[in-house]
Amino acid sequence: MTIDLFPEATRTAGLERMKAFAPKMGRVYASGRNADPGAELLLDNDEGAVSVLSPFVRHRLVTEREAVETALSRFSYSTAEKFIQEVCWRTYWKGWLELRPSIWRDYIEARDHALPNVEDDSGLRERFEAAVTGRTGLECFDQWIGELKDTGYLHNHTRMWFASIWVYTLDLPWALGADLFMKHLADADAASNTLSWRWVCGLQTKGKTYLARASNIARYTNGRFNPQWQLATDAPALDGPPHPLVSTLAAEEPIIGERIGFLITDEDCHPMETLSGMPSPVAIASVFTADTRSPSGAGEVSVEFSKAALADASQRVSSETGLEVSVLSPAALKDWADENDLDAVVTSWIPTGPTRDAVTSTGISLTERRRSWDNAFWPHATRGFFPFKEKIPSVLADLGMDVAPPRRKSSKKRAHR
Repeated sequence: MTIDLFPEATRTAGLERMKAFAPKMGRVYASGRNADPGAELLLDNDEGAVSVLSPFVRHRLVTEREAVETALSRFSYSTAEKFIQEVCWRTYWKGWLELRPSIWRDYIEARDHALPNVEDDSGLRERFEAAVTGRTGLECFDQWIGELKDTGYLHNHTRMWFASIWVYTLDLPWALGADLFMKHLADADAASNTLSWRWVCGLQTKGKTYLARASNIARYTNGRFNPQWQLATDAPALDGPPHPLVSTLAAEEPIIGERIGFLITDEDCHPMETLSGMPSPVAIASVFTADTRSPSGAGEVSVEFSKAALADASQRVSSETGLEVSVLSPAALKDWADENDLDAVVTSWIPTGPTRDAVTSTGISLTERRRSWDNAFWPHATRGFFPFKEKIPSVLADLGMDVAPPRRKSSKKRAHR
């Protein structure tokens, strides 16, 4: 039986899921976040310790700020720190790639170089086909392939095991594994996905790799799987060029002209912050790009989530502005701008990745606006996550959030006067 983890890809559904998980954003998450009870129990009130919010956050149906504010409304920063840090990991990866966009191009080249090799190398082809069809003989891995395709989701810890097994046990190119995730995950994100796969195989933090161990899998799947003696025992770092120099964030250009169009992409499906800071648009469009995440298209769950998220965003933006939203392919964008005689097309910032590639390849000129959250955090993604993590409380405070520890009640009794 297929498990539907995302029956509705709407802002309302995301907010309801966040509200339901809010009581677990403190110690429950901190102590249980590494455990994967299986797809059928991820949303169980008793068994599940993760939010399964990532597809909503990735499409910004629910924003990172809203998730952190929800945690801080119930817990002190120290109690909710693990949850908040995991939310900020996504922001960190986004900023890191935005400051080094050539890493995305390196991934594309690695992927496109590996794909023909699958056809030419019979041994590689057999291993690859066994992996993507769930016929490796590794019970855990074959189960996860099914979950990935059926649900569009894998637990974060499971993604690490999966990537390590893909590279070190099955001896498959990391970029093809990253492409598989981009194809099927409902939360497929260029930064989080690419940089996490690079981290597993020692390309991101040079020389540091992740080795999946049977004992760790057995422990955190509650004994559902125990691939003892079946996994690689060594994880040598892959060779790769040094990191490129850190660039500066591109400047936000002024909005020039009177006839302004607004574009909705799957990178921001609650673009009210952008809308509120621009002149009233005369035309609005949404553009569907999920099918460009992989050369072979995208999986059914991934496509349907993105389509529904865009439809939900379009409905809300239409209600806000009173304008109908045109649903376009990337190829139709330039004609839409010309037909509406637009002086400028404004959109929420499109980060490095397939959506930016698909939209900018059309030649359309965009005026992009970053969220205040991104402007506050991304400039700190210049090094590893640890120095970034140290900045989180101060950045949240600058954004107006209360991160002060709760006052302790004095144990001393006040003297009566």
